[in-house]
Amino acid sequence: MRKTRFIIFFVFILFISLMFTHGNVYAQQNEIKIGVLYPLSGALATIGRDLQRAAELTADMINNKSPGVDLPMASWGGIPNLGGAKIKLIFVDHRGEPDRGADLAKRLILDDKVVGLMGAYNSAVTKTVSAVAERYGVPMINDSSTSPDLTERGFKWFWRTTPHDNFFNKDLFELLKGLTEGKVKGVKAIPKAQLKNLAYACENTEWGSGVAKSLEAYAKEYGFNITKGILYNANSPDLTSEAKALMSVNPDAMLFASYLSDSLLMIRTLKSMKAKTKILWGQNAGFEMADFAKTLGADINGVLTRTVFIDKITRVKKVAGQINALYKQKYGDDLTGATARSVVGVQTWAYVLNKAGSTDPKAIQKACNELHIPAKELVMPWAGIKFDSKGQNILGRGLIGQYQLKSDGKISLEIVYPFELATANFIYPFPGWK
Repeated sequence: MRKTRFIIFFVFILFISLMFTHGNVYAQQNEIKIGVLYPLSGALATIGRDLQRAAELTADMINNKSPGVDLPMASWGGIPNLGGAKIKLIFVDHRGEPDRGADLAKRLILDDKVVGLMGAYNSAVTKTVSAVAERYGVPMINDSSTSPDLTERGFKWFWRTTPHDNFFNKDLFELLKGLTEGKVKGVKAIPKAQLKNLAYACENTEWGSGVAKSLEAYAKEYGFNITKGILYNANSPDLTSEAKALMSVNPDAMLFASYLSDSLLMIRTLKSMKAKTKILWGQNAGFEMADFAKTLGADINGVLTRTVFIDKITRVKKVAGQINALYKQKYGDDLTGATARSVVGVQTWAYVLNKAGSTDPKAIQKACNELHIPAKELVMPWAGIKFDSKGQNILGRGLIGQYQLKSDGKISLEIVYPFELATANFIYPFPGWK
């Protein structure tokens, strides 16, 4: 009898011990693995490399402390509420291929045992990757994909820190409206009749086709005409026919959604044809990358790009200047909207993990849903990060920059919208090419 009681007691103690161990296993790791999916080869290798650099810089700042950066996470030396555990980013290359992205996400979850995912830049890839995360109940924080549809699927394991394209396209039409009202710095009011006809060319994937749909809707809402709309195959070897089609309708504004290789080719093609328009605007992506300005130089004088970060923000936001300086010291470039979003993505993961105090998926889910990062703790000129019931950050905002050729022969990206943040007079009309 005594022996039986001893065995029962021993089994009970063992059970309690195992339960305790299981319940705390998530909080006893020395490192926290997060799978990061970016395009690290192929046509988008350059932006993938830059995104990886920004993510690594941020993880290093969190893991090893960064004196001189006025952010709480820069003094952590790991995740405080997880015993100083370090973030380990596991990068994989999806090459811009949705099916490959889904396969890699599955491998990261099942083989690498990551606690969550980040990425994937291309909206089409993010769509498939997030579906895998949803299926396995694994948290995914999206830092840089802007198709509005991504947060309209009712997912419970997907959160997006960046504003999406509906935010940014609305900014474009507010800028056009502001031009007609005399609100743009350095430009007198322009009669709407001189700006009314618009034409666009967007690459035909999840992202570009979504931009096109949004442009059509906002044009109607704001009383502008879309006189030509083109969807073309991404990474096209020739855009001559697309450029001719745009020019044939003599639009007041040409609007683009293009990745880097397409944006370079389109500008070169338009220049060779001496195309004329009053506004030339790009929806981020290729138009805001460092290599866009480096490659084209003076040929982009007057070109507009939407973005979420311009280095001029560093003049008015101290922490933005501090992180930008670290990035530039290490890699030679200023942060862009894309790379700054990568910084915020890793930062958000760090804050979520610290708030959760665990890597248990349910605890992370709860922390994401309750998260609030204040504006003062972001590199971005946003009001903060707070997710709505769909997983969309509702406190983000966009910027519109204009490339301007300065007297020293260098190209500078100046803020022209929001109007109160403008750092230079607006160049109007677009000067074109000789």
